[in-house]
Amino acid sequence: MSTPAEFYNNAINLNRYGNGVSKRIINAYNDLVLDAIDQLRGLDGLPAPGKAARLRSILAQLKTSVNRWAGQSTSLSISELEELAGVEAGFVEDQLRKVLPPELKPKVNSVKISPGFAEAVVTTDPTQIGVVSLSDDLQAAVTGATRAVTVTIADGVTLTLPNGQILQKAFQDLGERQTALFGMSVRNGLLQGETTESIVKRLKGRLQQGQPGSINQIIAAGGQATVPADQQIRTLVRTSINQVANAASQKVFEANQEVTKKYKYVATLDGRTSPICRALDGTVHEYGKGPIPPQHFNCRSATVPIVDYKGLGIEPPPEDNRSSAGGLVPESTTYGEWLNKQSKEEKAKILGAEKVPYFNRLARKYGPTDAIRKFVSQDGSELTLGQLKRIAPSGKAS
Repeated sequence: MSTPAEFYNNAINLNRYGNGVSKRIINAYNDLVLDAIDQLRGLDGLPAPGKAARLRSILAQLKTSVNRWAGQSTSLSISELEELAGVEAGFVEDQLRKVLPPELKPKVNSVKISPGFAEAVVTTDPTQIGVVSLSDDLQAAVTGATRAVTVTIADGVTLTLPNGQILQKAFQDLGERQTALFGMSVRNGLLQGETTESIVKRLKGRLQQGQPGSINQIIAAGGQATVPADQQIRTLVRTSINQVANAASQKVFEANQEVTKKYKYVATLDGRTSPICRALDGTVHEYGKGPIPPQHFNCRSATVPIVDYKGLGIEPPPEDNRSSAGGLVPESTTYGEWLNKQSKEEKAKILGAEKVPYFNRLARKYGPTDAIRKFVSQDGSELTLGQLKRIAPSGKAS
């Protein structure tokens, strides 16, 4: 059994796509907030009653604009996610056909993604969910999490973000929260005798008046009114894209179990991957019985099909490569194996210097793949140093 290499590349492309969508939403939000910040300069020179009235007007206008932005962001997300679901399903079907000889290509079934498939991710009541537990074939070290997932072809997919919020509500809550914080920050500054210019600089950061700035420049400027919101928007968009793409892919996989009977969980081989995804990387599951990304906010993991070449009676292609932070590595490389080949300094950046000796010890005893899985508790969190000492107690850590 093997996986077409294009699936690994597709996971990377999805992350780039998410960055593009979030950029449009963030830019729209920043335009509103930066305009409101610049309007604060009009408070200078006004008597106290006039200043209070002008501030109320600015805040009311900002609230209205941000509420409109939340609705527009939801609509944009729906549109993008609907298109993504169809594109992702078509991509999976095409890749499955590519690996088969002409006489077997008809075995690949097409799956029509309904118009409501992705929309439900954004608008469905989060109480309307089913719970599917992870299968027992995962080691105890990586079980215990649950998936809030209900999927149908006819009615779409009901998915919630990892903290239980739907994307639509998340945009609304984010806008309301940031507007309230904006008003509180300005009022507190005025009450404490802070100058208008000082308040503007604190909210806007190091951006100059009228300077538009890219998203990265705005974040680097360190403005209190933009940085937290920008990061949260990016997180929401990336996570929803991961959900829809993986849900659509799974439906195609499940409809083609004559070609693929199992799937592999694939994480990104770099230092930013979460403990739970490090542990899940490379694990193989039957459809409907294993974990599906996202396992957390900003999850970059994916699922890829394992083509049953033996069952189909055809020769598998030679093993291909997958990307990693250090370049291409063999497709079968797991996160633990990749980490085991990194320098001591790189391991320390990822695990923490105190935990590296315990990884090395566990890797020698169980192999690097199982070693990184033992770093995760049943609830998906990384073990503490004390817990590691208990599972790797003998000898001196080295």
